[in-house]
Amino acid sequence: MRHNTGITARRVTDEADRRRVIEVLAATYQIEKDWVSDPAEQIPPDNLTRDDVAWFVLMSSDRPAGALRVLFDPSYAQYAAYGLTLIDPALNVEEFLHRSRIAEVGRFAVKPEYRGQFTVAATLMRAATKETVMRGYTHLVTDVFEDDPHTPYHFHTRVLGFRPVATHDAGELHCRSRRITLLLDLRSAYGRLNKRKNWLFRYLTEDWDASLHQRLINEPEAAQRRPRTKGASPARATGWRGTRIPLASLPS
Repeated sequence: MRHNTGITARRVTDEADRRRVIEVLAATYQIEKDWVSDPAEQIPPDNLTRDDVAWFVLMSSDRPAGALRVLFDPSYAQYAAYGLTLIDPALNVEEFLHRSRIAEVGRFAVKPEYRGQFTVAATLMRAATKETVMRGYTHLVTDVFEDDPHTPYHFHTRVLGFRPVATHDAGELHCRSRRITLLLDLRSAYGRLNKRKNWLFRYLTEDWDASLHQRLINEPEAAQRRPRTKGASPARATGWRGTRIPLASLPS
């Protein structure tokens, strides 16, 4: 993996950056993958002022290189409509969503010429994670496509610690590939990365103040509870806390 120190990411707050995101989505989701017909519809103007959504644009010097969207408090109805197949059928999704504060990471896109650079994906996730922690959320959830040759699955699972919890065939994007739903417990991920004291932890948290670190070190006990499940202990039911599940072993 190559590193690029000229890569930065920022919250999209004006029309100029909105247009940069549209450029990224046009190059990737529309032209390359044919997942959307109109990339501008993915980031309507009201997304710049809504409290429940945040977009980020990745810049390489003065050129847009990638984009990412975070939705805060996605509804249970949204997930139910997808027809999820749980990796552990005992997991009570509705109760978990009720007991946890969830932010959904989506529209993760990187232009082809910037792929293969470790800091590209890390910078996007650094921006999304900081915003999420600042708002007091406990978990990140995201979907990746099983057949996408550019899937961030391995970065999410091997590097950050996301765990597969479900699969589904339907979604917002025009893609026939099965979706794999991944979940990240932010407090657990922070503790694991902090113990390693490696470059990634320092990079992800380099612009955090002490209050952000304390949010994950001394998170209130109520926010630390694992999701309850029907007929199984929490340690067994929460697939993201156990052994990683390779793509080939997911339910078909």
